[in-house]
Amino acid sequence: MRNKKIIIGSRGSKLALIYANRAKELIAKNEKIENVEIKSITTKGDTIKDVRVSEHGGKGLFCKTIEQELLEKKIDIAVHALKDMPAEETKGLLTNCFLERNNPREILISKDNKNLKNLEPGSIIGTSSFRREFQIQRIRQDLKFKLIRGNVDTRIKKLNDGLYDAIILSYAGIDSLRLTRKISQTFSTSEIIPSAGQGVVALQCRDNDETIIKLLKEINHIQTQNCVLAERNVLKVLEGDCETAVGVFADIDKDKDKVNLEAELFSLDGRERFYLKSSKEISKAKELGTEVGNKLKRDSNNCYKK
Repeated sequence: MRNKKIIIGSRGSKLALIYANRAKELIAKNEKIENVEIKSITTKGDTIKDVRVSEHGGKGLFCKTIEQELLEKKIDIAVHALKDMPAEETKGLLTNCFLERNNPREILISKDNKNLKNLEPGSIIGTSSFRREFQIQRIRQDLKFKLIRGNVDTRIKKLNDGLYDAIILSYAGIDSLRLTRKISQTFSTSEIIPSAGQGVVALQCRDNDETIIKLLKEINHIQTQNCVLAERNVLKVLEGDCETAVGVFADIDKDKDKVNLEAELFSLDGRERFYLKSSKEISKAKELGTEVGNKLKRDSNNCYKK
């Protein structure tokens, strides 16, 4: 592999390139790799500004262009925010490397640095996520919600311009951009259960590229991978996409050799919530995700039959 040039494909946003550079640094530590480059790629999701991505094909909009370059061997490795990836793997590709998870929690940024309980009734919350909207409604039914799109800087500018009273974002993005000073409130993962894979950077390659597969195995974070396996199996069972309001979060209890999984599924209108928390041996993380997903699916189906 000596003298081989590795090309990493990434979205071109400031945050995406921070994640890509993090991957680059880890890959470059391999003494056999002498040249690692990052290729910035504009995805369809980046060009859609004022509507939900679910109206134009869902999560795959942020991945498909990059994946196509990977399939066409224009890049060797694709870097994705895992929460933006569809639950089902694209044929010919392999996502089996995950960097150590960033903080997965949700945060609020608001005018006058108010927390959620102190926002005025009727305050407008900016989010593009049905999940976040339904979760916040359970805490404050007197708030209003308005679609917001764009990268983190764009969303904060819209807040400062008075278009919203508060916005909900992920802690990981704010932290990576060194904007934590703007946080008004940080929610625990039980108060607002994150989306599956939130805070995780995933590295993807061709499924027949043994050299790259071996390289990525060396930098894979096993604990993060076990959590991801549980979370994404819930999505696979529920056939989760941007229209499916699902919160899923797994963590590892090292002392008990267990993976704990907390998940919730909302009805399409957000009025019904189905919730489950369960644990299993770490070696059965995927099985745990499947079991929890099936239970949530049965509960929701039974509810609609009544």
